[in-house]
Amino acid sequence: MDRLTFDLENRQRVQAVESSFGPAGQPLVRPGRTLLGEGRLRKQCRKKMKTKAFFLFNDILVYGSVVLNGRWHTDQRVIALEDIQLEDVEGNEDLRDQWLIRTPQKSFFVSARSPDEKQAWMSHIRQCQAALPEAPAAAAPSFASSWIPDQAAYKCMRCFSNFGATRRRHHCRKCGFLVCNACSRKRAVVAPIHPTKTQRVCDLCLRKLGEEEEEEEEEKRRKGRCRGAPPVPGWTCDGAPGAGRAPPRGKQTQPSPCSLNFLHFK
Repeated sequence: MDRLTFDLENRQRVQAVESSFGPAGQPLVRPGRTLLGEGRLRKQCRKKMKTKAFFLFNDILVYGSVVLNGRWHTDQRVIALEDIQLEDVEGNEDLRDQWLIRTPQKSFFVSARSPDEKQAWMSHIRQCQAALPEAPAAAAPSFASSWIPDQAAYKCMRCFSNFGATRRRHHCRKCGFLVCNACSRKRAVVAPIHPTKTQRVCDLCLRKLGEEEEEEEEEKRRKGRCRGAPPVPGWTCDGAPGAGRAPPRGKQTQPSPCSLNFLHFK
Protein backbone atom coordinates (compact mmCIF):
# COMPACT_ATOMS: atom_id res chain seq x y z
CA MET A 1 0.00 0.00 0.00
CA ASP A 2 1.43 3.38 -0.98
CA ARG A 3 1.61 6.23 1.48
CA LEU A 4 -1.14 8.29 -0.16
CA THR A 5 -3.62 5.40 -0.05
CA PHE A 6 -2.72 4.63 3.58
CA ASP A 7 -3.19 8.26 4.64
CA LEU A 8 -6.58 8.40 2.91
CA GLU A 9 -7.85 5.17 4.49
CA ASN A 10 -6.53 6.18 7.92
CA ARG A 11 -8.23 9.56 7.74
CA GLN A 12 -11.52 7.86 6.85
CA ARG A 13 -11.17 5.51 9.84
CA VAL A 14 -10.40 8.34 12.25
CA GLN A 15 -13.26 10.41 10.84
CA ALA A 16 -15.65 7.47 11.27
CA VAL A 17 -14.68 7.10 14.96
CA GLU A 18 -15.05 10.84 15.53
CA SER A 19 -18.49 10.86 13.85
CA SER A 20 -19.68 7.85 15.88
CA PHE A 21 -19.54 9.98 19.06
CA GLY A 22 -21.67 12.72 17.52
CA PRO A 23 -21.34 16.43 18.29
CA ALA A 24 -20.72 15.77 22.00
CA GLY A 25 -17.41 14.02 21.28
CA GLN A 26 -14.00 15.63 20.98
CA PRO A 27 -12.45 16.15 17.52
CA LEU A 28 -10.08 13.29 16.74
CA VAL A 29 -8.82 14.06 13.24
CA ARG A 30 -5.42 15.75 13.32
CA PRO A 31 -2.19 15.56 11.28
CA GLY A 32 0.01 12.61 12.21
CA ARG A 33 -2.66 10.73 14.16
CA THR A 34 -3.14 7.09 13.14
CA LEU A 35 -5.86 4.67 14.20
CA LEU A 36 -4.11 1.39 14.98
CA GLY A 37 -6.83 -0.77 16.45
CA GLU A 38 -10.34 -0.97 17.84
CA GLY A 39 -12.38 -3.48 19.76
CA ARG A 40 -14.64 -4.24 22.71
CA LEU A 41 -13.35 -4.63 26.26
CA ARG A 42 -15.24 -5.10 29.50
CA LYS A 43 -14.55 -2.20 31.86
CA GLN A 44 -15.02 -2.31 35.63
CA CYS A 45 -17.56 0.39 36.48
CA ARG A 46 -18.87 1.26 39.90
CA LYS A 47 -21.61 -1.39 40.11
CA LYS A 48 -20.61 -3.97 37.48
CA MET A 49 -18.54 -4.73 34.40
CA LYS A 50 -19.77 -3.01 31.24
CA THR A 51 -18.77 -3.52 27.62
CA LYS A 52 -17.06 -0.48 26.14
CA ALA A 53 -15.66 0.32 22.70
CA PHE A 54 -11.93 1.08 22.77
CA PHE A 55 -9.92 2.77 20.01
CA LEU A 56 -6.13 2.78 20.03
CA PHE A 57 -4.38 5.63 18.23
CA ASN A 58 -0.64 6.24 18.03
CA ASP A 59 -0.93 9.01 20.67
CA ILE A 60 -4.23 8.52 22.54
CA LEU A 61 -6.62 5.85 23.81
CA VAL A 62 -10.33 6.56 23.32
CA TYR A 63 -13.25 4.64 24.79
CA GLY A 64 -16.98 5.05 25.17
CA SER A 65 -20.32 3.32 25.64
CA VAL A 66 -21.79 1.29 22.79
CA VAL A 67 -25.23 2.11 21.35
CA LEU A 68 -27.10 0.93 18.26
CA ASN A 69 -24.97 -2.15 17.61
CA GLY A 70 -21.75 -0.17 17.60
CA ARG A 71 -22.81 2.35 14.99
CA TRP A 72 -22.89 5.08 17.64
CA HIS A 73 -21.02 5.71 20.88
CA THR A 74 -21.54 7.96 23.90
CA ASP A 75 -19.63 9.06 27.00
CA GLN A 76 -16.37 9.59 25.14
CA ARG A 77 -13.15 9.50 27.17
CA VAL A 78 -9.78 10.45 25.67
CA ILE A 79 -6.52 9.55 27.44
CA ALA A 80 -3.04 10.56 26.25
CA LEU A 81 -0.81 7.48 25.96
CA GLU A 82 1.95 9.30 27.84
CA ASP A 83 -0.38 9.44 30.88
CA ILE A 84 -1.11 5.71 30.90
CA GLN A 85 0.55 3.02 32.98
CA LEU A 86 -0.42 -0.61 32.39
CA GLU A 87 -0.34 -3.21 35.14
CA ASP A 88 -0.88 -6.91 34.51
CA VAL A 89 -3.07 -8.50 37.18
CA GLU A 90 -4.07 -12.06 37.96
CA GLY A 91 -7.51 -12.96 36.71
CA ASN A 92 -10.31 -14.75 38.54
CA GLU A 93 -13.19 -17.01 37.53
CA ASP A 94 -15.30 -14.09 36.33
CA LEU A 95 -12.49 -12.05 34.74
CA ARG A 96 -9.69 -14.28 33.53
CA ASP A 97 -7.91 -11.90 31.16
CA GLN A 98 -7.88 -8.53 32.86
CA TRP A 99 -5.35 -5.78 33.48
CA LEU A 100 -5.26 -2.38 35.12
CA ILE A 101 -5.08 0.91 33.23
CA ARG A 102 -3.72 3.65 35.48
CA THR A 103 -4.06 7.36 34.63
CA PRO A 104 -3.67 10.51 36.77
CA GLN A 105 -7.44 11.20 36.70
CA LYS A 106 -8.86 7.68 36.87
CA SER A 107 -7.66 4.08 37.11
CA PHE A 108 -9.79 1.09 36.10
CA PHE A 109 -9.71 -2.62 35.27
CA VAL A 110 -10.49 -3.93 31.79
CA SER A 111 -10.97 -7.49 30.62
CA ALA A 112 -10.46 -9.10 27.20
CA ARG A 113 -12.08 -12.26 25.84
CA SER A 114 -8.87 -14.27 25.55
CA PRO A 115 -5.22 -14.21 26.70
CA ASP A 116 -4.08 -13.48 23.12
CA GLU A 117 -6.41 -10.50 22.84
CA LYS A 118 -5.24 -9.18 26.19
CA GLN A 119 -1.56 -9.46 25.23
CA ALA A 120 -2.23 -7.85 21.84
CA TRP A 121 -3.81 -4.80 23.47
CA MET A 122 -1.12 -4.43 26.10
CA SER A 123 1.81 -4.92 23.71
CA HIS A 124 0.42 -2.51 21.11
CA ILE A 125 -0.20 0.21 23.71
CA ARG A 126 3.35 -0.19 25.02
CA GLN A 127 4.83 -0.09 21.51
CA CYS A 128 2.95 3.12 20.80
CA GLN A 129 4.19 4.61 24.07
CA ALA A 130 7.78 3.69 23.18
CA ALA A 131 7.41 5.48 19.85
CA LEU A 132 6.12 8.76 21.33
CA PRO A 133 8.41 11.80 20.92
CA GLU A 134 10.59 12.21 23.99
CA ALA A 135 9.11 14.78 26.34
CA PRO A 136 11.18 17.14 28.53
CA ALA A 137 12.17 15.72 31.89
CA ALA A 138 9.38 16.09 34.43
CA ALA A 139 8.33 14.78 37.80
CA ALA A 140 6.91 11.26 37.80
CA PRO A 141 3.11 11.37 37.40
CA SER A 142 0.83 10.43 40.27
CA PHE A 143 -1.78 7.88 39.24
CA ALA A 144 -5.31 7.72 40.59
CA SER A 145 -6.32 4.75 42.72
CA SER A 146 -8.71 2.24 41.19
CA TRP A 147 -12.16 2.12 42.81
CA ILE A 148 -13.21 -0.95 44.77
CA PRO A 149 -16.41 -2.31 43.11
CA ASP A 150 -19.62 -1.82 45.11
CA GLN A 151 -20.27 -5.55 45.42
CA ALA A 152 -16.78 -6.23 46.79
CA ALA A 153 -17.52 -4.94 50.31
CA TYR A 154 -20.56 -5.16 52.56
CA LYS A 155 -18.91 -3.12 55.34
CA CYS A 156 -17.32 0.33 55.47
CA MET A 157 -13.62 -0.21 54.89
CA ARG A 158 -12.78 2.34 57.62
CA CYS A 159 -15.22 1.87 60.52
CA PHE A 160 -16.45 -1.63 59.46
CA SER A 161 -20.12 -0.74 59.88
CA ASN A 162 -22.48 -2.72 57.64
CA PHE A 163 -23.84 -1.00 54.56
CA GLY A 164 -27.61 -0.91 54.24
CA ALA A 165 -30.61 1.19 53.32
CA THR A 166 -29.58 3.97 55.72
CA ARG A 167 -25.80 3.57 55.37
CA ARG A 168 -24.89 3.94 51.71
CA ARG A 169 -21.63 3.18 49.94
CA HIS A 170 -19.34 6.00 48.85
CA HIS A 171 -15.94 5.95 47.18
CA CYS A 172 -12.98 7.85 48.58
CA ARG A 173 -11.48 9.64 45.56
CA LYS A 174 -7.98 9.35 47.01
CA CYS A 175 -7.66 5.65 47.95
CA GLY A 176 -10.67 4.20 46.11
CA PHE A 177 -12.01 2.44 49.22
CA LEU A 178 -15.73 1.92 49.87
CA VAL A 179 -16.69 3.99 52.91
CA CYS A 180 -19.83 5.21 54.63
CA ASN A 181 -20.97 8.82 54.76
CA ALA A 182 -19.84 9.24 58.38
CA CYS A 183 -16.27 8.32 57.38
CA SER A 184 -16.20 10.59 54.32
CA ARG A 185 -18.00 13.80 55.22
CA LYS A 186 -15.12 16.10 54.28
CA ARG A 187 -13.87 17.25 50.90
CA ALA A 188 -10.32 17.96 49.77
CA VAL A 189 -8.42 18.71 46.58
CA VAL A 190 -6.96 15.55 45.04
CA ALA A 191 -4.47 17.06 42.60
CA PRO A 192 -4.32 14.23 40.02
CA ILE A 193 -8.11 14.36 39.59
CA HIS A 194 -8.58 18.15 39.55
CA PRO A 195 -6.22 20.99 40.57
CA THR A 196 -8.86 23.05 42.43
CA LYS A 197 -12.15 21.15 42.72
CA THR A 198 -12.64 19.38 46.05
CA GLN A 199 -13.47 15.64 46.11
CA ARG A 200 -15.02 13.27 48.65
CA VAL A 201 -12.25 11.67 50.72
CA CYS A 202 -12.21 9.39 53.75
CA ASP A 203 -10.98 10.66 57.12
CA LEU A 204 -7.69 8.77 56.88
CA CYS A 205 -6.84 10.21 53.47
CA LEU A 206 -7.89 13.66 54.68
CA ARG A 207 -5.29 13.47 57.45
CA LYS A 208 -2.64 12.22 55.04
CA LEU A 209 -3.39 15.03 52.60
CA GLY A 210 -3.11 17.54 55.43
CA GLU A 211 0.28 16.12 56.42
CA GLU A 212 1.48 16.25 52.82
CA GLU A 213 0.37 19.87 52.56
CA GLU A 214 2.26 20.76 55.75
CA GLU A 215 5.39 19.06 54.40
CA GLU A 216 5.12 20.99 51.13
CA GLU A 217 4.74 24.29 53.01
CA GLU A 218 7.76 23.46 55.16
CA GLU A 219 9.79 22.65 52.04
CA LYS A 220 8.80 26.00 50.50
CA ARG A 221 9.83 27.84 53.66
CA ARG A 222 13.16 25.97 53.72
CA LYS A 223 13.85 26.87 50.10
CA GLY A 224 12.92 30.47 50.83
CA ARG A 225 15.46 30.62 53.65
CA CYS A 226 18.09 29.13 51.34
CA ARG A 227 17.43 31.75 48.68
CA GLY A 228 18.05 34.48 51.21
CA ALA A 229 21.35 32.99 52.42
CA PRO A 230 24.70 34.17 50.97
CA PRO A 231 25.92 31.84 48.20
CA VAL A 232 28.82 29.47 48.86
CA PRO A 233 30.77 28.47 45.73
CA GLY A 234 30.24 24.83 44.77
CA TRP A 235 27.61 24.20 47.46
CA THR A 236 23.82 24.04 47.40
CA CYS A 237 21.18 24.44 50.08
CA ASP A 238 21.26 20.70 50.71
CA GLY A 239 24.76 21.10 52.13
CA ALA A 240 26.60 18.92 49.63
CA PRO A 241 28.75 19.95 46.67
CA GLY A 242 26.64 19.95 43.54
CA ALA A 243 23.64 18.39 45.27
CA GLY A 244 20.37 18.76 43.43
CA ARG A 245 22.00 19.53 40.10
CA ALA A 246 20.53 17.75 37.11
CA PRO A 247 22.97 15.41 35.36
CA PRO A 248 24.12 16.51 31.91
CA ARG A 249 21.84 15.24 29.23
CA GLY A 250 23.40 13.31 26.40
CA LYS A 251 22.21 13.29 22.87
CA GLN A 252 18.79 11.67 22.70
CA THR A 253 17.82 9.46 19.82
CA GLN A 254 14.32 9.80 18.43
CA PRO A 255 12.42 6.50 18.60
CA SER A 256 11.32 5.03 15.31
CA PRO A 257 7.62 5.36 14.42
CA CYS A 258 5.26 2.65 15.58
CA SER A 259 4.62 0.15 12.76
CA LEU A 260 1.60 -1.91 13.76
CA ASN A 261 -1.01 -3.78 11.80
CA PHE A 262 -4.58 -2.57 12.22
CA LEU A 263 -6.32 -4.55 14.96
CA HIS A 264 -10.03 -5.16 14.85
CA PHE A 265 -11.54 -7.21 17.69
CA LYS A 266 -15.17 -8.03 17.04
